[in-house]
Amino acid sequence: MTDFFRDAAPVRYDPDAMGLAFRHYNPDEIVMGKRMEEHMRFAVAFWHSFAWPGGDPFGGQTFERPWFGDTMDLAKLKADVAFEMFDLLDVPFFCWHDADIRPEGDSFAESQRNFEEIVDYLIGKMERSKTRVLWGTANLFSHRRFMSGAATNPDPEIFAWSVATVKNCMDATHKMGGENYVLWGGREGYETLLNTDLKRERQQAGRFLQMAVEYKHKIGFKGAILVEPKPQEPSKHQYDYDVATVYGFLKEFGLEDEVQMNIEQGHAILAGHSFEHELALAASLGIFGSIDMNRNDYQSGWDTDQFPNNVPEVAMAYYEVLKAGGFTTGGTNFDAKLRRQSLDPIDLIAGHAGAMDVCARGFKAAAAMLEDGGLENLRQARYAGWDAPEAQALLTSDFDSIAAQVVADGINPQPRSGRQEILENLVNRFV
Repeated sequence: MTDFFRDAAPVRYDPDAMGLAFRHYNPDEIVMGKRMEEHMRFAVAFWHSFAWPGGDPFGGQTFERPWFGDTMDLAKLKADVAFEMFDLLDVPFFCWHDADIRPEGDSFAESQRNFEEIVDYLIGKMERSKTRVLWGTANLFSHRRFMSGAATNPDPEIFAWSVATVKNCMDATHKMGGENYVLWGGREGYETLLNTDLKRERQQAGRFLQMAVEYKHKIGFKGAILVEPKPQEPSKHQYDYDVATVYGFLKEFGLEDEVQMNIEQGHAILAGHSFEHELALAASLGIFGSIDMNRNDYQSGWDTDQFPNNVPEVAMAYYEVLKAGGFTTGGTNFDAKLRRQSLDPIDLIAGHAGAMDVCARGFKAAAAMLEDGGLENLRQARYAGWDAPEAQALLTSDFDSIAAQVVADGINPQPRSGRQEILENLVNRFV
């Protein structure tokens, strides 16, 4: 045991507690026939919780952590502290990048040795804990070598380095029993069109993803390959802009049946969408996989990665998750970080515990809405006219025939109310 969380007690469900406790998240509560823990599938993000130093675009490190440094001993201390927090929160999953968990070596081979050693160390920690890997991924954006992208880099040596890195991370995820593998194109975009060949870069990115899928099948990895959309930041424009853009990309390269989406609330907002829009669209396209739950500060124009605290927003997100059938291999990863002024160890516990409670409260509201059926009944009533045989026939007809029918029947349709305010009032009964 370390002494980093020496003043922290396990967080448990106690709706009447005065101190730090879950007031809405009871992992054993049955909702829609399943335990809450099985529905929510909460995960802690290794990077924001244990690797992030507290910087932002305008200021440097504010956190002082005893494991900050580039040695294997410190990497193992970081892992020890991480699993202590997982146990305090009783979370079933965590997520990682390779750069979060191992120190960078002086060569690819040294970094790989460090990585393999720490993966084995984490497997040992997992054997003594309930916490498992929701997904692994490669950091292909922080190091200066990736300043012009990884898969889309103009330098073929960096493309090759990136392939080798993803291979190692997929191997590790498979070895650790991970349930998904994520690719996020943090630098897969451009800063200026003046030096960018859009067609070439898209082709490189497409082939890179095809190779990842091919390798998944080669090693027998049964989890999902997930792509995480984001419109810009750090790049001016990223090729994985939003769910619709990524779906077009998947169709272009024949991957729509192989790859799903890991959708983040903050990224959806940056793309000009709501979180529930991106979730609903992914579900309608058959590519919904998992979520990163966080929020942005709506007074800021950038990705602030704050813990969620807006129950109505969360409720509408989980409503779409439930409509999609809930999570299978995916889950709720808190891609969220403390504020730079939240320096104490207990802040890490409180941030995650509060977020889990907000999510549980929103999830139960979403489940109640779905079981009530009011929203779905009104939605179905709005489109009920399309159930008639003559309406269905319109979709197999042609312009000339339909136009002639309109003239012959003397059709003079009148608009009907969309009832938005009534629907909003209905939602407010639950949240």
